[in-house]
Amino acid sequence: MDRFIAIDVETANFERSSICAIAAVKVENGVIVDSRYSLINPEPCYYTRACTRVHGLTDDDTWNAPSFGTVWTQWQPWLHGYTLVAHNAPFDSACIAAACKIYRLDQPAQFLCTLAAARKNIPRGMCPSKSLDMLCEFFGIPLNNHHNALADAEACAKLGIILL
Repeated sequence: MDRFIAIDVETANFERSSICAIAAVKVENGVIVDSRYSLINPEPCYYTRACTRVHGLTDDDTWNAPSFGTVWTQWQPWLHGYTLVAHNAPFDSACIAAACKIYRLDQPAQFLCTLAAARKNIPRGMCPSKSLDMLCEFFGIPLNNHHNALADAEACAKLGIILL
């Protein structure tokens, strides 16, 4: 697949709708051509220590950020016509669907998953884990700032170019 948008979200708490950061990386003809990133004022608006430990974001970072509804609406023309891809797509797609429901927005129809593609295409034992960071190491893809939504979306895009 040589035309898609890789997307990644981070959540503030264990509610799927609590997106606090979102990033998307556009791929055309097998090349990364554009990207978007935004902090989000999460809904519901509270942070758990466990989530903050993963991505480092707190209320201090997002208290003045736009809502998911605002960002997703602004991104719609840019996203239109592209297949969405995520690493562990069931998580990202569920978060986006939950946030879309809160803001009464149309949900994306389908996501492709680089995790599923890795499980299908890389023989067992060749790569110790199919996690994003381990796959990046396996393929020699730099992944600086893991769990930053933009860094993870870019890594996912590069995996998608290889695996999809």
